[in-house]
Amino acid sequence: MQTFFAVLRLLHILAGFMALAVFWLPLVTRKGGRAHAVIGWLYVAAMGAVSITALLMGLYRLTWDAGPDEDAIPYSWFLIFVAVLSSATAWYGLRALRFKRRKTPHRRAVDLLFPSLLVISGLGISGYGWAIGFPLLQAFPLIGLFLGFLQLKYWLRPPSGPSHWIVEHLVGMLSCCIATVTAFLVFGVPRLLGVEATSLLLWLLPTACLVPLMFWFAGKYKTKPARSKPAA
Repeated sequence: MQTFFAVLRLLHILAGFMALAVFWLPLVTRKGGRAHAVIGWLYVAAMGAVSITALLMGLYRLTWDAGPDEDAIPYSWFLIFVAVLSSATAWYGLRALRFKRRKTPHRRAVDLLFPSLLVISGLGISGYGWAIGFPLLQAFPLIGLFLGFLQLKYWLRPPSGPSHWIVEHLVGMLSCCIATVTAFLVFGVPRLLGVEATSLLLWLLPTACLVPLMFWFAGKYKTKPARSKPAA
């Protein structure tokens, strides 16, 4: 089982570095263009691998071998939450494009499942963080709670604005970027620098930077008519 965990960790690291390398490129390429689509799908594939390996590693640590680190269990729950957050936000970004022409509320179970998981896991893991006094788990899952409610609100109401799908696609993918960069700061930076932990403020920096960017994009595209064909 240790070999299995080592393989998972290697795949997780490789996929994570791939996601970090390309996540910013769709923001600067022409929306709806071929480069945007190809790089976007590459990022989604990398984050899919990150999500699956994070979930499996977290479950492994919780059920088989927590290891000698006393913080292994809290960090395992963080890994599981990163898996939920990254998969839910990437799925949301893709499905917003898939149903861009909808005029009525959208109640497909598969699209309501992910935001519901975000809300439930955000509440549960944040509560667990407060119970054990672990600041990262206290604060970070709240972003999932916030995003989960936003996604449910979007699906359960008729869309507003001519470019609602562009806004929600950007929100989904930028939210996925939060998971990408935060996980790197939590797991990658301490190991690269040879330190045990970094500041909670540093961990929350991607949220503080990318959430305002999400609102900026939302304001920019909310009333703008969609002119180009998006890359699904």
